Amino acid sequence: MSLTISKTSCGREYKVKDISQADFGRLEIQLAELEMSGLMSCRAEFGPAQPFQGVRITGSFHMTIQTAVLIETLTALGAEVRWCSCNIFSTQDHAAAAITRDSASVFAWKGETLEEYWWCTERALDWGPGGGPDLIVDDGGDATLLIHEGVKAEEEYQKTGKLVDPTVSHNAEFGIVLEIIREGLLIDPWRYRKMKKRLVGVSEETTTGVKRLYQMQANGTLLFPAINVNDSVTKSKFDNLYGCRHSLPDVVMRATDVMIAGKIAVVCGYGDVGKGCATALKAAGARVIVTEIDPICALQALMEGIQVLTLEDVVSEADIFVTATGNKDIIMIHHMKQMKNNAMVGNMGHFDNEIDIRGLETYPGIKRITIKPQTDRWIFPETNNGIIVLAEGHSMNLGCATGHPSFVMSCSFTNQVIAQIELWKERGTGKYEKKVYVLPKHLAEKVAALHVGKLGAKLTKLTSEQATYISVAVEGPYKPPHYRY
Repeated sequence: MSLTISKTSCGREYKVKDISQADFGRLEIQLAELEMSGLMSCRAEFGPAQPFQGVRITGSFHMTIQTAVLIETLTALGAEVRWCSCNIFSTQDHAAAAITRDSASVFAWKGETLEEYWWCTERALDWGPGGGPDLIVDDGGDATLLIHEGVKAEEEYQKTGKLVDPTVSHNAEFGIVLEIIREGLLIDPWRYRKMKKRLVGVSEETTTGVKRLYQMQANGTLLFPAINVNDSVTKSKFDNLYGCRHSLPDVVMRATDVMIAGKIAVVCGYGDVGKGCATALKAAGARVIVTEIDPICALQALMEGIQVLTLEDVVSEADIFVTATGNKDIIMIHHMKQMKNNAMVGNMGHFDNEIDIRGLETYPGIKRITIKPQTDRWIFPETNNGIIVLAEGHSMNLGCATGHPSFVMSCSFTNQVIAQIELWKERGTGKYEKKVYVLPKHLAEKVAALHVGKLGAKLTKLTSEQATYISVAVEGPYKPPHYRY
C-alpha cells in the first residue's frame, strides 16, 4: 500500500483501507453504543463541561468498533484525536473508515506490514510543528516507546553528532523503529523532545506496556506521568478475564472450525487472561492443562480442577495451545516440531513474541499454506505434519475474530477516559510526577457504578452507622488501596 496521506473534506488527515465502508462502520458503532453504558454515561456527565476542549490526544490502540466509541467519547468531551492501531491485524476497516469520516484522524488498516505499522504510529504522533499530543492513550506502549527512543537518539545526536544505527539491533522490528527515528533526525533533530515537553501523560492499557513503564520508572528514564489502567480491577478482571471467556471459543471456530469439546488444550499462563482462556476452553468441553511459573497462580488453577504441568510434559499430546503470559519465547520451534498433526497454536497476549514465528519462517524446508487470512498451516519437511498458527502469533482474538464484547470493553475504556480526565485536570498541580500510578479506588468504583445499572442492578446504601463501623465513607471507596478484588 502506498504510504500517502489523504484528507477529508474538513481537512482531517488519514490513511485507511477503504473510506467507503464508513456507513457500515457507523451502523455497527451505533449498535455498540447501546452496550457501552459507561462510555455513554461519561459523555452525559462530562460532556457539558468539555474538559478536553483544545486538547490533543493520540491513541495507539486496536482500531475496532468498540474503540470507535472510545474515540468519539474523547471527541464528545472536546478533544482533537489522532489514532493508529497497536497491532498489524487488529483494525476493523469499517470502524476506521467511520471514525475517519466523522470524528478523528486515523492511520490504520488490517494487515499492515511492520514498516507500515510504525509509519502509522509516527503519523498518529505527528501534530505538526507545534509539538506532539498533550495526552496519549496507549495499548502495549509503542507510542510511548517511540517517543522515549526518539528523545534518547536526539540527545545523543546533539551531544556527539552520531546518528542512531538501525543495524545494531538484533530485533528486526526495533530496527524499523530506529530507522524511523534516524530519518526524522535528519529533518528535525528536536522533534521528539518537543513532544516530550508538551506531553502531560499517558494512560496504558495492557500488562506488557505497564511492565515497560515500571522498568523506565525504575531506571529513571520515564519522561512523563503514566496511569496504569491495566491493574484497575474493572479493566483487568473484565477485559482480560471475562473478555477472554467470551471471545476465545469464537476465535477457534472462526479461524479453524475445530470443535473444542474433547480436545486437550494447553494454556500457557494463569493470570487473568489465562484464567479467561482456561475457563472458556473448559466450558466448551476441553480437557485443560495450564503451564505456570507462579505457585500462587498454579494453586488457583488446581483449586479450579485444572491440571498444572510443563509444556514439555504435554507438547506432543495436546490439540490446542494458547499463550497468555505477557512474556517472550514461550512456544519455540523445537516445541512446534513435536506437536501432533494440525495442532492449533495461538497467542492471546499483546505482542507476537510469545510464539517463535521467526523460527518457523526460517526453518529449512518448511512449507506455509495460508488457509484463510490470519490462519496458516506450517508443514515440517521431516514428518509432513502441519501445525495451524493463528494471526502469525499476534493477538488472535482480534486477528481472527472481532475481539471482546462491547460491554466488557466499555468497562476497560471507561477507565481510560477517567484516567485521561485525571491526568489533564491535575496537570501542573504536582500530583503526578514522572512515575507510574494506578487509578485510586474511588475512581475504579465509579467506573463500575457507571455500568451496574445496565445489568439491572440496584445497589444497597450504607447507613452512616454502618459506614463508621467498617471505617469507610458512605459514598465509598469501600476497599483500601492495596485490596485486590
